[in-house]
Amino acid sequence: MSLNYLEFDYSEDADGVGTFDALAATASAHNAAVLAEVATVLAWAHHAFEAQRAPLNEGGEWDYDLQGWREFSAGDVLEFDDNNGELSVQPQVAGAARHTVSLSLTGTSGFCMAFRERFQPS
Repeated sequence: MSLNYLEFDYSEDADGVGTFDALAATASAHNAAVLAEVATVLAWAHHAFEAQRAPLNEGGEWDYDLQGWREFSAGDVLEFDDNNGELSVQPQVAGAARHTVSLSLTGTSGFCMAFRERFQPS
């Protein structure tokens, strides 16, 4: 299955523990699609490795960290008055929210292999 919004980067530590990290930042119109992909990934992991989610240092096969936030930005109109050498700033109204979701999955080599087979991350 390919994912349209979540693009995972992979890293591995010296003990062979793998981590897949994805970060998606979208306009509000696409946030539901991003969250649906997150739900798909986590539902697969919970189903495929049922009752094996726990920190790896406590005997788990896999674990995850999920975070989300909304960011609002507002531009400033900057004008330079060359007669008096001063800069004026006119704050603008904040625009629409940008939604960001961060998902990190950590797992054993077996989990990582199964994850790659299912989602084919780069």
